[in-house]
Parts: sequence; structure tokens; C-alpha cells
Amino acid sequence: MPRLWDISPPVHAGSPVFPGDTPYGQQWAAQIAPGCPVNVSSLTLSPHVGAHADAPLHYDPEGAAAGALDLDPYLGPCRVIHAIGRRPLVHWEDLAHAAQGLPPRVLVRTYQRHPVDRWDAGLAAFDAGTIERLADAGVRLVGIDTASIDPADSKELPSHQAIRRRGLRVLENLLLDQVPEGDYELIALPLKLMTADASPVRAVLRAP
Repeated sequence: MPRLWDISPPVHAGSPVFPGDTPYGQQWAAQIAPGCPVNVSSLTLSPHVGAHADAPLHYDPEGAAAGALDLDPYLGPCRVIHAIGRRPLVHWEDLAHAAQGLPPRVLVRTYQRHPVDRWDAGLAAFDAGTIERLADAGVRLVGIDTASIDPADSKELPSHQAIRRRGLRVLENLLLDQVPEGDYELIALPLKLMTADASPVRAVLRAP
């Protein structure tokens, strides 16, 4: 039976979020007790908590919301490429060793160990030229194990704008610590959130 690699970090009250973003919160609307047969909770969170898919609305005021996204880019052949320790930007040269015959989806591991319990202000991001080269190679979705494809302090968001221009889709904050470099099947479907700028995903890889 194929092995599944869960590449979604845990989501809970201590999950790191971009400074100023809404952290995960949970309250109980009902709890099992005499006269109440179920537990029911309410959640508050940014859709960028944990592994998530940015919708074009996140970086384009006229862009599509998460619920309107075509699901095809989030399901299918994928390559995981290691660029561990490459900071502040991942350049094409960091991926070239595994860039022959790329499938339509590429996920990049930059952390030796993902900081699932803290915010990383010095996160690794993509150089916008790398996004362009991936698009030229036929890639339709890019993913990264950090919280953003642009540096945390960027105001211009050049890689997000490259994604917008080239019509690519993006996954962020993946957990790739245990995943060997190689080819897999990606399954990371966004929720049908009709007005949201992003969506949480339960991202998994299936070994061929």
C-alpha cells in the first residue's frame, strides 16, 4: 500500500502566525453533559494558519477567492526539492540539481527542522526569478515549507506578483522535514470558502 506523508503542521492555539494575523482560537458552544449528547466548538483563525493555499485575492484585489479555485493544480504529480539552509532567497541554482523533467507541482524544503512552535522572521522565500523559471518549465503550483514565498518584511511581494502574472498557485507553511527529495502525488485541496483570501489544507504526499 502506498505510503502517505502528512506534510501539514499541527494547528492549535500555539501555532505561529504572521505578526498581526489572527491566531487559532477555539471555544466550546456545547459540551457533553447530562442533557447534551455532543461536543460542538467554534473556531477563529486566519486562513493562513498552518499549511494553506493562497488564493489570488490575497495578492490581487481583483483576484479569485479560495472557493473559486480550480482544484486541479492541488492534486497530482509533484516533486519535492531540497534547498535546505538557502536564505534569504531560493534561487534557480538551488533547485537546478533536481529540475530536469519537472512535473506540474514543485515543493521546496528549506528547513532542516521546521519551527512549528515559533514565528520565523528570517524565513526563506523564493527569488521572483525562480518563480519565472519554474513557470517557464511548465510548473503550475509551487509550495514551500516557510510561511511565505516572499520575505516576511517584504512590502512589494515580488514572488506573489510573479505568481499572479504567470497564473500559478501556491502552498505555504508545509512540513517537509521527513520527506526525501523525489517524486510523489500531492493531495492538498483548499476548502470552498467563497470569500476568503486563502484556505487551510490538509496536505499529504503519496509515494508512487
